[in-house]
Amino acid sequence: MKGAQMPKISVIVPVYNTEKYVKKCLDSLINQTVKEELEIIIVNDGSTDNSEEIIKGYMKEHDKQEIIKYYAKGNEGIAKTRNFGIEKATSEYIMFVDSDDYIDEQTIEKLKPYIEKNIDIIKFKLQRIDENNNILEQVDGPVFEEITGEEAFNKMYCEDILIDSPCVYLMKKELFTNNNFKFQRTYHEDFGLMPFIILAAKTVVSTPYYLYQYVQSSNSITRNEDYTKTIKKIEDLLGHYDNMLNTIKKMNLNKETEENVKIFFTNAIILKLEDLNENDKDKYIKEIKKRKMYSNIKVRNLKQLIKKILLRINVKLYLKMR
Repeated sequence: MKGAQMPKISVIVPVYNTEKYVKKCLDSLINQTVKEELEIIIVNDGSTDNSEEIIKGYMKEHDKQEIIKYYAKGNEGIAKTRNFGIEKATSEYIMFVDSDDYIDEQTIEKLKPYIEKNIDIIKFKLQRIDENNNILEQVDGPVFEEITGEEAFNKMYCEDILIDSPCVYLMKKELFTNNNFKFQRTYHEDFGLMPFIILAAKTVVSTPYYLYQYVQSSNSITRNEDYTKTIKKIEDLLGHYDNMLNTIKKMNLNKETEENVKIFFTNAIILKLEDLNENDKDKYIKEIKKRKMYSNIKVRNLKQLIKKILLRINVKLYLKMR
């Protein structure tokens, strides 16, 4: 931006074969009611459709203030694409918008009061919509004023199904750079990182605004997933679990928070077992037992006690009792 002040917010938009949706995504960003302190970082992850042509044409037509920065690279996946965007961001705050989704045009305006309070992480809500803009679901979650990152995680991990989605947060870039936090692996890259971003924050707020519009399209629905991907996903979840054990050793967390982090990761892995055939289920049950994950299950009542005992003995029976 020539002669302009440094941007306050960098919106990172990973793009991969979204020619049908990317213009609407960019419209929602360029038409923000407050955009003087905004930069839009588009990272094309090796698209093979017309996404690049559409983006370049859009920039030529609409980006008079030069707030859009465009980068093209080879296909490396969403994790490395987001990391690339973070490296290129010049703002104090960052947020992520997938190129087949969009945000409310008042997003920055509604979040600005929290930015002015210097909050580390500002959470907002998401609604699922169809391609005709009909609301399918408003995904709820706790709303709270300024609390610490630990308090926020402990409040959200069992109440908020979107705790691990980076698209529902405005975050200080330094939470990533100062802690050397990066998105990792091919699958569940957000699940493996976002809990630690939250825990590293000094201040977190959760707002009542439904600002992120998740488009439920044929591109975003998993259909007849290749079974090799299912295996890769549980392998990546186990990798995230092992990384979690190493990461929490370096963080000064209280006992309750540490237990909750372990439960959060353990539950995701156990639930993923339901997608496996019997032979693979037996294989990964051994991996769970080897890591003694059953010890992470916190008993709060008799039913949970029975489940915990079953988990030690027979994970398949545990899954049936869910």
